Amino acid sequence: MEAAIVNFRSGRHTQKTDQLILKIKDITTKEKTKPLIGKQVIWVTPSKKEIKGTIKATHGNSGCVRAKFERGIPGQAIGTKVSIK
Repeated sequence: MEAAIVNFRSGRHTQKTDQLILKIKDITTKEKTKPLIGKQVIWVTPSKKEIKGTIKATHGNSGCVRAKFERGIPGQAIGTKVSIK
């Protein structure tokens, strides 16, 4: 399954680079994202290294989820694809 990185999780003054908002392909409701919580997410860097994370919670009502990665993700990753296993 594929998803696109939409943005970092952020507050008014802070940005959490290890937590990202993901938009999953063909999922448009909050109820369809609930079975995905706990699944593993992998982002591949341009140098072919893998950074792994897990889906922690839903985000909003339009089918987005929040994923927490093991380390920070660079800003160039926004708009790229991740795989969900």
